[in-house]
Amino acid sequence: MPDVRDRLIVALDLPLVGEARRVVAAIGDAASFYKIGYQLAYAGGLPFAEELIGAGKKVFLDLKLHDIANTVEEGVRSVARLGATFLTVHAYPQTMRAALAGRGEAGMKLLAVTVLTSYDDADAREAGYAASVDELVAARAAQARDLGVDGIVCAAWEAARVRAVVGPDRLIVTPGIRPAGSAIGDQKRVVSPAAAIRAGVDHIVVGRSITGAADPKRAAAEIVEEMAGAAVS
Repeated sequence: MPDVRDRLIVALDLPLVGEARRVVAAIGDAASFYKIGYQLAYAGGLPFAEELIGAGKKVFLDLKLHDIANTVEEGVRSVARLGATFLTVHAYPQTMRAALAGRGEAGMKLLAVTVLTSYDDADAREAGYAASVDELVAARAAQARDLGVDGIVCAAWEAARVRAVVGPDRLIVTPGIRPAGSAIGDQKRVVSPAAAIRAGVDHIVVGRSITGAADPKRAAAEIVEEMAGAAVS
C-alpha cells in the first residue's frame, strides 16, 4: 500500500530558501512531498528543488505555466530535466498540448489547473465567464482528460464531479485544505484533510497550517493521521 505521507504535499510558500530548508528539516520524516510555487521558485527555489530531489523527497513545481505554445513547450522541456514529480499548467487546450509535447518521455506528471481555489462564481463573472465555477471545472477537466494530461488541480468541493469526468486513473490534487480550527486565509472553497480524502482526492496540499505551526512535524503528522483514518473509513 502506498505511504499515506506521499498523499500530503507541504506547500513551501515562503520567501527564502533558508527558511524553507529549516521547515523541511523541522518536519523531518513526517512528510516526504513538497510544493514549490512562484514565491520560492523566484527566490532560488529551483536549485532547492533539485536539492530536495537529491535527498529523496518528491517535489511538486506549481508554476501554472500558460503562454504561447512554443514557450510552454520549451519551458516544460527545461523543467522536466529537474526531476520533479508534478508540474502545473493552466487548463487551456493549447497550453496543455504544448506541455505534453515538451514533457515527452520524462516521468514528470502534468497537472492541469482548472479554476483557482481562491475564485468563486462572482470572481468568474468578474473575469468574463458566463459559466459557474463548477461548470468551468467540469469542462476543463474533460478537455484535460481528452488530451491525456495526468491529473487535475481543483478544489475538493469539485473532486467528486471531476472524478466522474476524468475516471479512476487520473490524479486529483487539491489545495485549499484547512485542518479544523485553521484560518481560511485567501481561499474560498476549502475543506478538511479527511473530507478531501473521502471525496476521492489523491493528494492534498497544505501550507500555512504546517509551515506556520509552532511544531511543523507534529502538525504534518496529525494531518497524515487524519488522512489515514479517512482512507480506511
